[in-house]
Amino acid sequence: MEKEQNQNDMSKKDENNDAVLDADIESKKDEKISKEKPLDEIVLELEDKLARSFAEMENQRRRFEKEKEEAFEYGGFTFAKEALNLIDNLERSKQTLLKDEELKNSVSLKKTLEHFDIINKDLIAIFEKNNIKPIESLNKKLDPNYHQAMIEIEDDQKEPGTIIQEIQKGFTIKDRLLRPSLVGVSKKSANKDKKGEENKENLAKK
Repeated sequence: MEKEQNQNDMSKKDENNDAVLDADIESKKDEKISKEKPLDEIVLELEDKLARSFAEMENQRRRFEKEKEEAFEYGGFTFAKEALNLIDNLERSKQTLLKDEELKNSVSLKKTLEHFDIINKDLIAIFEKNNIKPIESLNKKLDPNYHQAMIEIEDDQKEPGTIIQEIQKGFTIKDRLLRPSLVGVSKKSANKDKKGEENKENLAKK
């Protein structure tokens, strides 16, 4: 009898445990359902994710287009830099002819120089069509971004640091420096500086 009683008790316990387990499962199901987002909210989130994905794709496309344009614009950078040698050689030839005493003041020299000037203008025009432009230098203040000072020249008529000689013309391509202008800049004469110091000393003594 006692054995049967124990079996009945164990059976009831199992039933109770099953009931508790079932109740727990149902409770979790209800909790899960309560935590699930409304359909409208899920749709809005998906639309937002899609919009962000499309925006990122558009940004990538624009970056690619920009990089492609820059590669095209600056692809001829090395070629353009080498092409400047034409202008340099033309200028050197011109200066050589001007120093030739036998040709000085001759009609032949005058005509040759005129041809040189025409060729030079044509080259500059071709360069400008391809966004290659000469840097303005004479009578400008020295700008390290575009000019390279090679010599200092005494000139009391100009402010110190003013470009008064262009040794080699510089050029830009678009917003990029192709090569700097090689220039000579003004500085105060030594005599003027000495006089200025003497005047200061005299004023100090007074």
